Amino acid sequence: MYRILVPVDADSDRARGQAAFVAELPTAAENIEAIVTHALTPEEIDAPDELQSVDRIETVRLVRDYLEERDIAVELAEGSLPPADGILELAAEFDVDHIAMGSRKRSPTGKVVFGSVAQQVLLESDVPVTIVGAREA
Repeated sequence: MYRILVPVDADSDRARGQAAFVAELPTAAENIEAIVTHALTPEEIDAPDELQSVDRIETVRLVRDYLEERDIAVELAEGSLPPADGILELAAEFDVDHIAMGSRKRSPTGKVVFGSVAQQVLLESDVPVTIVGAREA
């Protein structure tokens, strides 16, 4: 089984792009398991216990549902803060083969530098990292 970590933020278009990337991989339904994660913000962490669940996050549900509709196995995992460290910890914990990160649109000059989370994950990950663009609904 090929395991892909899909860390999502609050942007639905980026999450959709990440889900589409995973679903479009060859033999995705037969051989891929996606671990979808989101690092709860301080506000989400301060919420009542029953609300502190990663599946409460809209983008997590969006990716989970998109992949499950395409018969791809999905597991949810709560990330920790700071996000880049949490992503790297989950990659090791779940022994993933790949990480599919979302990214914002950037100017030609801005494309040289990714966001701080993506950049840290790219530089410190022991597995391949793919930066995926957004897809609108």
